[in-house]
Amino acid sequence: MRNGLWLVFLVICMCTHLNAKTLEEWAKTFEPSALIYEERMKELKWFRDVSKGLAKKLDGKTIRSAAEHIKTHFYERDVLSEAFFDITGIRVKHNIIGEGPVVKEIMTQLRTGRVIEHIYVNDADLIGTHLRYQGVVNLSEYIKGEGKKYTNPYLDLEDWLNLEFGQDYSGNQLQLPDQQFSNLYWFRYDWFTDPKNQADFKQQFGYELGVPINWAAYEDIAEFFTGRKQKNPDGSTVTAYGHLDYLKPSPSLGWRFTDAWLSIAGVGDKGLPNGIPVDEWGIRVENRVPVGSMVERGGAMNSPAAVYALSKFMEWIKFAPPEAKELEWHTAGPRAAKGDIAQRIFQYITWLSTDAFHQKGSPVVGKDGNPVWRVAPTPHGRYWDKGMKVGYQDAGSWTIPMSVRDSYRAAAWLWAQFASSKTVSLKKFLVGGTPVRKSTINHPYIDNNIKKWAGLIEFYRSPAEKNGLTVAPMYLIMHSL
Repeated sequence: MRNGLWLVFLVICMCTHLNAKTLEEWAKTFEPSALIYEERMKELKWFRDVSKGLAKKLDGKTIRSAAEHIKTHFYERDVLSEAFFDITGIRVKHNIIGEGPVVKEIMTQLRTGRVIEHIYVNDADLIGTHLRYQGVVNLSEYIKGEGKKYTNPYLDLEDWLNLEFGQDYSGNQLQLPDQQFSNLYWFRYDWFTDPKNQADFKQQFGYELGVPINWAAYEDIAEFFTGRKQKNPDGSTVTAYGHLDYLKPSPSLGWRFTDAWLSIAGVGDKGLPNGIPVDEWGIRVENRVPVGSMVERGGAMNSPAAVYALSKFMEWIKFAPPEAKELEWHTAGPRAAKGDIAQRIFQYITWLSTDAFHQKGSPVVGKDGNPVWRVAPTPHGRYWDKGMKVGYQDAGSWTIPMSVRDSYRAAAWLWAQFASSKTVSLKKFLVGGTPVRKSTINHPYIDNNIKKWAGLIEFYRSPAEKNGLTVAPMYLIMHSL
């Protein structure tokens, strides 16, 4: 009986090996790509050759990585980890967990030194924490020294979008962006351009219906559409809502505000990526050290602009669907695809890759197969002034804790480079909608299909992308505020 079980096991292993794709097959799988076929083959051959000795050292052991539950990371788990194993012989278990658990795991690992995962896709707005803990691998130093042998000669760091998100004050790379997401204004272009809506809006408010630049116009539009009957391309008629948000108590309700909502209202001082001396959280900083958050201590967290930001967040709920009170960021993310939302001031692009935003027959997709919605830069609040940040961006970034050493560190670094390589990045964007390379957003394939992204590509190619450039403040010391 025992011999029979071993035979079954061996047959399964052999079948798994026989089902492996060749290098040439994987090179064809990652089409379209920023690289032509011959260039892809060169890059994939490098991964294959450099991994031979490393795979032997690991002796079948698995590299563990963790990332949050978005479409991009499911693609990495389901496709890229398989490709990485076929090419390098190194197994990866890419664990998809919530953003909260990712932070909890990495913080536990930094505090205890216990290896939970070998590498994380951790948002770059934790860069300040990594500076304080000094607990993650300095990639700039690693690729010059111990990791030089395992650093892809085709990596091309200059090709990255906003590489600075994962850098320290000296420009050292502590985190390598894997996927980038912005927070933009989302609206129903078909409803905004409908002649009757335009005429009725102008009669009611005295100006043309269009993309709002400020919160006052956003509020007018929210009032106008709420309760109004609207038609969708699928033939359905809905009672529209002029706003969408989420209020359920959860970690995501916290970052509803920390993701630059206060600075969009006008809290803080001018300066990018962070206001100086008062940042977008309303915290006053001197010599890179926070010294006060309240007005009484030179901060702005209880300033008129901050009160205004919170007040508008609460007031506008009357324009949103009733279930907004039970929504979190991940349930609110795809909600507008149901076809009854006119606009949303706080839309993470992460969720715009959801099938419901793009499938034919969806209430938000036209008969030609293109979206009838668009995205645009975020409107700003009453206290905002030119030179302040308007909008939010972040990058889920590959982060290796210092407790991961030797062969495990090298294998983790190889996995991170592969999953963000020029060979795979364009295809990964087409699936997940979270770009990370310039060669992706400027590719001819994107030019030829630009309508599919409904304004997102134009945003990334425009100066407006830099106005929302942000990561959390990089404080070296956090005093009691």
